[in-house]
Amino acid sequence: MDQQQDIQQKNDWKKMLGYRWIPNNIPFFLFLAVLAVLYIANGHMADKTIRKISDTEKEIKKLQFEYKTAKSEVMASSREPEIVKAATPLGLKIDTVPPMRIKVEK
Repeated sequence: MDQQQDIQQKNDWKKMLGYRWIPNNIPFFLFLAVLAVLYIANGHMADKTIRKISDTEKEIKKLQFEYKTAKSEVMASSREPEIVKAATPLGLKIDTVPPMRIKVEK
């Protein structure tokens, strides 16, 4: 009886994996192929997004450095001694007399 069941099981497998099994399951194979393509595409999109984020972070650091450099240059050039140096060739100088207050009576 065991031999007959073994033979029956082998025949079942042969029937299931036979020629007709493949055409009957073509939609399932296509579904698996589409899933594989989507999985690969998702991986490529994730890599591309990570590269864009990395490039953007580098650009932000570069722009922050430029901002800090420009800010320090403006702060240095707006000090009084620098302004005096820039105004001297124009014939301007610092007034030593304090300003006078004008009072208007009504």
